[in-house]
Amino acid sequence: MSRRNPYRQDHHTRAARAAGYPARSVYKLEEIHRRLKLIALGQRVLDLGAAPGSWSRFAAEIVGGGGLVVAIDLQPIDAIAVLGRGAVVQRLEGDALAPNEELVAEAPFDVVLSDMAPRTSGNKLRDRYLSYELALGALQVARQLGREGSNFVAKIFMSEDFEDAKRQVSEAYDQVKVIRPEATRGASTEVFLVGARLKPEAMLPTPSAPDESSGSAPAGSSGASAPHVGTSRARSGGPSGSRATRSRG
Repeated sequence: MSRRNPYRQDHHTRAARAAGYPARSVYKLEEIHRRLKLIALGQRVLDLGAAPGSWSRFAAEIVGGGGLVVAIDLQPIDAIAVLGRGAVVQRLEGDALAPNEELVAEAPFDVVLSDMAPRTSGNKLRDRYLSYELALGALQVARQLGREGSNFVAKIFMSEDFEDAKRQVSEAYDQVKVIRPEATRGASTEVFLVGARLKPEAMLPTPSAPDESSGSAPAGSSGASAPHVGTSRARSGGPSGSRATRSRG
């Protein structure tokens, strides 16, 4: 007998479907925005690892028709999933942590969002470290593509590396908050690191688009000022090379 998913028909899942969002994770961003007002009318928002599209759609409704939301993921993002009131969502297919030419062309952004998480393997230490790497990878993109004074949100699993991740965000932003939204599942160790107002001295040069033929990394992806801590490992998921990030829930 198959086991029932206890979250399949929970309150947030039903509410998200009724409102037209593809995933319940929208209520996590909704709470973060309600508490901190990180997104504003007319702004430009980048959603890293955006599939299936709930965060992008919510952001588009906040920024309105005069704003822009760019959603990037290795997986295709359904146009219907992000179709709602407000800005049109520009959907890009590619590696969220290796900005391509299309993405770089839309910079700078006022807000950078990341709800990326590793595909859980059952090895909690491994999964938590991969989450830490994804959060730091998102932070580097935010420092490269965010404008001065921009805001940042990234999911991370609680672990012994959490304080280091928080420190790096605090070094880059004027204010840092740690939020565990009410919509977070009870058994989850996830929280969200929120950085407000990117410091000018923390900004990094906009990267050049990676050369896909040579497999070279984008400019600025390494160096003492902004270590890119093994994000390829965070996405690879082991010998098979399958992507480690999963869709939002």
